[in-house]
Amino acid sequence: MQGFGLSDVRGVAGFPNGEAQKSNFPYPRLNMARAFYRHTWGFVGEQENIEDAPNQLASKQDISRLTVSIGKFAATDFFDGNSYANDPRTTFLNWNVYGGGAYDWTMDKLSWTWGAVAEFNQKHWAIRAGYFLLPEVANSNSFDTTAFKRGEYALEGELRYMLMSQPGKIRLFGWINHGTMGSYADALALPITSASYPDLAMTRRTRTNYGVVFNIEQAITNDLGVFSRASWNPGEAEMVGWTDVHRALSVGSVLKGTAWSRPDDRISVAGVIEALSPVGRHYFGAGGIGILIGDGQLNYREEQIFETYYAYKLNRFTTVTFDYQHIANPAYNADRGPVSFYSARLHAEF
Repeated sequence: MQGFGLSDVRGVAGFPNGEAQKSNFPYPRLNMARAFYRHTWGFVGEQENIEDAPNQLASKQDISRLTVSIGKFAATDFFDGNSYANDPRTTFLNWNVYGGGAYDWTMDKLSWTWGAVAEFNQKHWAIRAGYFLLPEVANSNSFDTTAFKRGEYALEGELRYMLMSQPGKIRLFGWINHGTMGSYADALALPITSASYPDLAMTRRTRTNYGVVFNIEQAITNDLGVFSRASWNPGEAEMVGWTDVHRALSVGSVLKGTAWSRPDDRISVAGVIEALSPVGRHYFGAGGIGILIGDGQLNYREEQIFETYYAYKLNRFTTVTFDYQHIANPAYNADRGPVSFYSARLHAEF
């Protein structure tokens, strides 16, 4: 891989390109994204076919089963999934449409981490728990390897149901990060003459951050589906992996092209509203710097994002997507923006 994200992946909390990692690579480098061991224990009874897919081998398994995965992967390979907004290669591009917004997703600068996940699956519900390594400090490529003394702990319950003969899912996801973090309040309490005031790095010690994500998807017809995520964290400790968001709400819809004789095409729209905690506003207003944002001064307004895309299926393997995003109050600053982003993607998988 080689390259870098627009503006070095800074300047807006809901970044508009999910394929733009936070590391710059001026020269090609080799990266191993995933390497893990997985074992499944079936508990007999009704079975289902598991289709071949990324990170998944085709098989027939008991519906009632326990699956354990250990190794290197992305935390969102297992948690906070959504059929309509889950992958910037094929669905929405904006970080906080396909991501959890206020979920401080643990990762290196390329989205990966090391950990273990256990999932207990039943026909109408599932529960999964995981442990992942945190970065040594915020937004870094090195991990804190003091396993179970520090790290991210995740728990999610998933309920599957039918509403007017159409499938739906509700997921409630909770996470706890225990590791090296700064404090917004402590950074503000530093002497104003301190270098780089207010500097989160000067306040870093072992702290705990936590949050929840409520995630729903619902098919309305065979062609139309809707989704929403609502996420929250206290907004007192430094974000270590994802982006600078303490409250977020996203809503969207995806429509297949059956009505215009293009059943494999999709047209989609989504909106996101993001906010900072009160102490987070004061920190960034005083000139603080976060993972993605920091303007020196802050005329605070909630960041607002609109995204729409059309995915045109060229053939069995290839899709071309045209995407538009409008972002108001980038980095929560009413003195900036609004800004529009236009993009196109060519995606092939086989």
